[in-house]
Amino acid sequence: MLYVPNDKERDPRVNLAIETYLLQNMPLDEPILLFYINEPSIIIGRNQNTIEEINKEYVDEKGIHVVRRLSGGGAVYHDLGNLNFSFIMPDDGNSFRDFKKLTEPIVEALHKLGIEGAQLKGRNDLVIDDKKFSGNAMYSTNGRMFAHGTLMFDSDIDEVVNALKVKKDKIESKGIKSIRSRVTNIKDYLPTDKQDMTTEEFRQAILLQIFGVDSVDQVKTHELNEADWKAINQISDEYYKNWDWNYGRSPEFNLERQKRFPIGSIEVRLDVANGEIEKAKVFGDFFGLGEIKDVENQLIGTRYEKKALEESIDQIDLTHYFGNITKEDFLSLIY
Repeated sequence: MLYVPNDKERDPRVNLAIETYLLQNMPLDEPILLFYINEPSIIIGRNQNTIEEINKEYVDEKGIHVVRRLSGGGAVYHDLGNLNFSFIMPDDGNSFRDFKKLTEPIVEALHKLGIEGAQLKGRNDLVIDDKKFSGNAMYSTNGRMFAHGTLMFDSDIDEVVNALKVKKDKIESKGIKSIRSRVTNIKDYLPTDKQDMTTEEFRQAILLQIFGVDSVDQVKTHELNEADWKAINQISDEYYKNWDWNYGRSPEFNLERQKRFPIGSIEVRLDVANGEIEKAKVFGDFFGLGEIKDVENQLIGTRYEKKALEESIDQIDLTHYFGNITKEDFLSLIY
């Protein structure tokens, strides 16, 4: 096995690009192991509706990255207390979906660190005492594959809940809904003498156990060079820093919102596809001038993201069509 050190990068848009680069370009004479730690971020499954999976208002307020990955499965929250691993290898035709086989090195490493209760449960979750600490996914292309997962070592559980909490407004989606379950941190189960371990120290401990060595110097490594980084940054720009990839690939969804203001009730129904509003209907008992169709036409073709909606609403004379309502009021209705 070959290890690719990645000690300092914390941007999920770059870390996922490293994984993609290794999958697409590195010789796979032997399996490759990659670890990465991300600053606060939500990583969306390949087939999910991004808007449906996140608490968008909270995510925007906190500046949390939202990035779509190549693999399927559900949305997960990452922070500096979470260690991510990826095994990159040839697709031998037997390993894809064999989560037991491909999480075994992690489970065995945890056992050696004193966490004997760690085990695979169900399809793709690692648990301790029936509490999930790792979700796993796979991706295969052109005879190559990776199996990757999270290791919640010392994550902020409150942030996990806050960032992934979906609003109760009706969102009917053709996407795949995440299945959320109780979660826990690995650190809570470490022996007393390891309780002060940092995420970085935990990464090193897992690395040594997987390779069966006593020192990092004994681990076979590949250091990313300038040419590697050039290709990685290009992948990051084309995919993981690209709104169209992270939001625009979301499956179609229909959104219905209704809110009562002093000027009356307004109801908006939107059909969103490829991240843009395709259809818009506005109803209500407000007293306005002009044709409400003008408002609907202005919204059609707008990206369903805050900045684009704000710019579109700026083109509408809201007082003319609705009465005394502010831009912030109308934005809070449709977003």
